[in-house]
Parts: sequence; structure tokens; C-alpha cells
Amino acid sequence: MKSDIIKKGVERVPHRALLYATGIPKTEMSKPFIGVATSFTDLIPGHSGMRDLERFIEKGVHSGGGYPFFFGIPGICDGIAMGHSGMHYSLASRELIADMVETVASAHQLDGLVLLTNCDKITPGMLMAAGRLDIPAIVVTAGPMFAGHYKGRRLNLTSDTFEAVGKFRKGLIRKPELDMLEMCACPGAGSCQGMYTANTMACIAEALGMSLEGCATALAVSAKKRRLAFESGRRLVELVNNNITPRKIMTMKAFENAITVDLALGGSTNTVLHIPAIAHDAGLKLPLEIFDRLSKKTPHITDMLPGGKNYMEDLDYAGGIPAVLKRLRKRLNNTITVSGRTIHQIADAAEILDSDVIRPLDKAHHKEGSIAILKGNLAPGGAVVKQSAVSLNMMQFEGEAIVFDSEETAMKAILGNKVRAGHVVVIRYEGPKGGPGMREMLAPTAAIAGMGLSESVALITDGRFSGGTRGPCIGHVSPEAMEGGAFAVLKNGDRICIDIAGRRIDVRLSDQEIQGRMKSWKKPSPKITTGYLSRYARLVSSAGEGAVMR
Repeated sequence: MKSDIIKKGVERVPHRALLYATGIPKTEMSKPFIGVATSFTDLIPGHSGMRDLERFIEKGVHSGGGYPFFFGIPGICDGIAMGHSGMHYSLASRELIADMVETVASAHQLDGLVLLTNCDKITPGMLMAAGRLDIPAIVVTAGPMFAGHYKGRRLNLTSDTFEAVGKFRKGLIRKPELDMLEMCACPGAGSCQGMYTANTMACIAEALGMSLEGCATALAVSAKKRRLAFESGRRLVELVNNNITPRKIMTMKAFENAITVDLALGGSTNTVLHIPAIAHDAGLKLPLEIFDRLSKKTPHITDMLPGGKNYMEDLDYAGGIPAVLKRLRKRLNNTITVSGRTIHQIADAAEILDSDVIRPLDKAHHKEGSIAILKGNLAPGGAVVKQSAVSLNMMQFEGEAIVFDSEETAMKAILGNKVRAGHVVVIRYEGPKGGPGMREMLAPTAAIAGMGLSESVALITDGRFSGGTRGPCIGHVSPEAMEGGAFAVLKNGDRICIDIAGRRIDVRLSDQEIQGRMKSWKKPSPKITTGYLSRYARLVSSAGEGAVMR
């Protein structure tokens, strides 16, 4: 065992003395040492219920014949960090999380890892660490939140809080209702209720083969989730004994499965950042073109929030990810998973309990998958849109640019009624380097939707979007403004053409006009010059490469 390095031999007397100081009985020293990386925190509703799951993971590890050691990993709630300087840290925290798991596991020579996670950057960060370390690992996501309720209707975070701000500003709802939505939208522990980034990444972890079947959709605080936590702890010891490591599971064929499931579900555009980053740490190169290639042949079969009507609880009751695998079986590679069963075996054993929530392929909501990669003179390195959340009449759009050099100035203009029908809102200098940290733009996109403009206004940015964003919102524009290119020299009044079906995004300027503007462009000074974000900005790669640290 890997842990023998710290516990066997005469020269390890001091090491054993320190281990005994933790309270470990002598009888347990010969067992596999299992690290439980827990991201419990009172700050994030998706993580506040993890203390309960920790107990069941611990029971499972002991039952399987291992000895668990818990260590803490930080997390950021994107919803709380949204719309202010805190969002600079969200994507950047992904790298810290991966580094911390790697550091603790390597320093203490752990034999395996249970990765207890849930929200936006924590799950990909932990999967990156698993690929990097390549010691047996299993992911336990803490589960989605139940729907909120108010006056006989179900509520969710995005449309009933973020979009409600725009509705209130527009006079569509009154203050008493706004106050009740604030109190009722999020009833307790769990990740936000739709196919936003946290739940999308949970589904990807399961489709990738790194979580037990059913884990992604099993609801927070449920007995089902407790049982999955127990079984994950027990199963991890078996993975250690059989030397089943993440790189044996997270192959290129497994990543293709994960992307296919993501596209069929209508997942968050943030997966276009996270999946290539996880693949990178697993020793694989995963170009953006794979998303577009698979999207063109993967039907969108679930109508999930934010673009649709169904909640994560609906997907769970319909059979969860195993049922989705059953629908997609012929399009999936038969890869292995942490459960010991293959993807095809899981699909064959699954039952589809609601054919409206998980539709047959020939009755899909859209013929193509949820994500499209656009290119053109405005984004030669690519840009990303969640096409499943865009209405048909906005799939092609030409409008007049209204340009902002930060999210704050754009938000002020939107709420100040400066944005009107026919505009293309441009928010730049918000990319990985320019932000720094590639902030999510849920506040402006939700305000546009809440004010009734999502059918007449588009938004493009070198930043990114929350999984809760809907409408013609195009992110990850590459090269980002901080790196130069046409995006950096856009001006108010420029005509921007968006053709999602044709996979194009262009500004009506000739190459000569763009080059002429570039001659007078000067790279701005960094917004942040001290601390971690300053170092991050210097080392981070482009969005097209997963925004990984070099």
C-alpha cells in the first residue's frame, strides 16, 4: 500500500508515533489509509448538510476494511459571490482546490480518496486532483436542494430571485411578493434546484464513471443520499484493494460519454471549461471541437431548468442518470465505472419512470445537444452558447453593440433602462486574465430576462455564465479582450451578427478595419495587482484551453 511509506519500518517510528497521537488503534495500522476530502462549510447551502454524509462515508470506509482520515477543502457559493468582487475568486478557487487535495494526499501518502463535494468549482477541482494523483478515488456529491414553494407553485433560485430583481425593477411584481420569494426560493440544504453548474457537474461525475449510479440526482438530506455515501466509502476500499485508479476510468471514451450526457441534459456552459481541465489533469487533451461534434448528433432529451420546466427532483424521480444512460445507450462507449459495472450494464439495468422528463430520442426537445461552439472574426478561438436555452426566433440575431468594460457598468445600464431592444450587450475585460477569474454574468443576464428583453437583446462576454443563465448569451469569447483581437476594439454602434445554427459570431468590420483599430489599442493595466488573483492572472490559460494554470 502507498501508506506503507509512512507506517512501516524502524525508521518510521516517529511517523507512527504521530499517527497514534491522532487516536488510531494499533489494530487499524495495517488497513488502507483513506482520505475523505470534505468541503463542508456553513457558507454554502449545497455543503451545509455534509456533516451527516461524513458520518455515513466513515461508516462505509470502516465496513469496507479501511481507516478514514478527514481533511477540509474550501468552497465558494457562486450565488453569494455573484455580482461583486467576490466572483473573481470563484473559478480561480478550482485550482486551489485541486492543489490542496493533491498536497494533503501526497504529503500523507494516502491510499485512496473519497471526495465529498457538491457546488460549482469544488466538484471539478476535486476531479482534477483525482486525475492528477491517480490514486483510487470516488466522488460523492451532496445532492440537489428540494424545490421551494409559494402560493401553490414551485420555486427555484434563478427565476425566482435573480430574475425577480429585474421583474421588480420593471414593476412586474411588488415588494411583498419579492420578499416572500427571497424567503421561500431556497428551502434548505442542497445545490440549486435546476441543471445549473453544480448539478451539471454532479451528472458529469456520474456519467464519467467517478460516482456511484444514482448519486448525481439523489436529493440532499435524503436517506437515499446517506446510503450512497455509505456505499461510496465501502466501495472505495475495494477500489484500493484492486488498484482501480481514476485514469483507468477517466479515459477519452469516458469523457465523450460525459459530454454526450451533458448535451442531452442541457447542462451548464461551464462544463466547456471544466471537462477539458479535468481531462488535462488526467493526461489527456480535449479540444473544444469535441463538444460541437457530439452536439450535432446528440438530441436534447430533458427539459430542465433554467431553460425548461423540470427540477432536479423530477429527474431523480424519473430514474436519474442511469435512465438517461438507457436512452443514450447506443451512443455511449462501454467504459468502466467506480461501481464495478460498465456504462452499458448500468443502462441495461435502469428503468425510465417518466418518459416526459426523459424523452425518447425521436421525441427530443431539440435535435442537437445543448451547447454550441461559435467562431468568427469576433471569436476566432471560439465562444460558447447554451443553445437549448435560446428561443427559436433568437437563434439568428443582428444588433447594435453597446459596450462595457466591466460587469458593474453593464449592470448599472441594464437596471437604468439604457439597454433597449436590438442591442447586443458587450461585457469585456472579464476573461480569465482580464477579470481576472472570468466572472459569471448571471446578474446581468437574469436582469435582462426579468425585464422582458431576452427575446430582443443578446449578450456576449469574454467572461462566463452561471448554469442559471438562459437566452441568447454567448460567453468564453476567445481571445479575451485582455489578449487583444476584435473583441477588445469593439465600439458602440458596431453591428454584431449571431448565427447559432451556423456556428458563427461576427462583427461587420473588415480585417483592415479591425487591424486599424488594433494599432491604437493599448493593453489595460491589470485590475488586481496583489495576492492570489494577481498570480492567477499571470499563469492562467485561455478559456478555450479550460482556463488551467500553466
